[in-house]
Amino acid sequence: MTGLLTARPLPARSKAFDLLFAGALVVSAGFLGLAQARWGGLLGLAMLGPLIWRRTHPELVFFAVSSVAVLQWLGGVDLQPGNVGLIVALYAISVYGDVRLSRIALGVGGLGVLMATSRYWSNSDWRQQVTMMVALGALVFGVWAFGERRRTRALYVVQLEERAVQAERDRDRESKLAVSAERTRIAREIHDVVAHGLSIMIVQADGGLYAADQSPEAAKKALATIGDTGRASLTEMRKMLGLLKQEEQRELDPNQPRPQPGVSSLPELIDNVRDAGLSVDYQVTGAPRDLPALLGLTAYRIVQEGLTNTLKHAGPGAHTSVTLDFGREMLTVVVTDDGRGGGVAPSTEPGHGLVGMHQRASVSGGTVNAGPKAGGGYEVIAKLPYHLPNGGQQ
Repeated sequence: MTGLLTARPLPARSKAFDLLFAGALVVSAGFLGLAQARWGGLLGLAMLGPLIWRRTHPELVFFAVSSVAVLQWLGGVDLQPGNVGLIVALYAISVYGDVRLSRIALGVGGLGVLMATSRYWSNSDWRQQVTMMVALGALVFGVWAFGERRRTRALYVVQLEERAVQAERDRDRESKLAVSAERTRIAREIHDVVAHGLSIMIVQADGGLYAADQSPEAAKKALATIGDTGRASLTEMRKMLGLLKQEEQRELDPNQPRPQPGVSSLPELIDNVRDAGLSVDYQVTGAPRDLPALLGLTAYRIVQEGLTNTLKHAGPGAHTSVTLDFGREMLTVVVTDDGRGGGVAPSTEPGHGLVGMHQRASVSGGTVNAGPKAGGGYEVIAKLPYHLPNGGQQ
């Protein structure tokens, strides 16, 4: 059973390092022992060779090296430079191996200390034996404890990485849910707008039918109104179908019909916000014009969201201004505050309200830019064209 760290793919650079490390030990300690004693040198090489796989198979490496050490003890072979492989294998299993097997390896190391003391220092003074036992035991335990500490830190880093990945997934999922919810809300509003347009067409058609004989001009005017209203409603439906493409169809609540606000409803909205304690200046520049229902609703919602964000984040004492600029080609909506109240700093990540602004503006072929101002405060600028990029009416 391997540990969590060995379950992760080992980089090619780490594999090359393990090969060079084991090769260096074989060349230095292994061949040095082989020069001193042929049989003991071979055992030393056998304890150093498996270290190539010390990170990928730490349990098997420790078992193999320990088995060779037992053969060395049974054969009465003196300690060799290759015995350093025992320390390296113990460190490897404490860092990369299974936790339970790592503790068993510590016990095996302690038993090895007793066996080595009884064999290689059996003729020494008891004080020397105790000294060697304590020194070897401290070495074994110290190596194992250092490996455990490194394992703990490495696992902590792995957990942080996994949490970061999960947090990113959660942000993506929340963003998608926010977009889906906003699209559903827009679909319901478009439903009301289109239903209103169809109601006008029906009324005009009935009126034109009755007036056809007595007043042909009135009938023509009714037919023209029907054509204009139908084209506008069809354009809105096409935009909505493009926006909600690949989205699941959701049932609309027939019990919630309501007139949708537009730019004419902004004074009432601003008065309500002023009643809530926010200082707001409202001005209109350019020549006001009648706007399609969808475009007016988009402008209203953007102003509403901008004022809501100011109430939430600008802090007490903040001053806000709302400007509608009726240009030749587009309507520009600006919501800005000075943030004098020292409110909460704007987040570095877009919230659901900002996502909704972008979605609404994109339906009308417009854009929204929002962010902190250089001198303090926050600013939202929306540019909403009167005509779609393909030349159609909104």
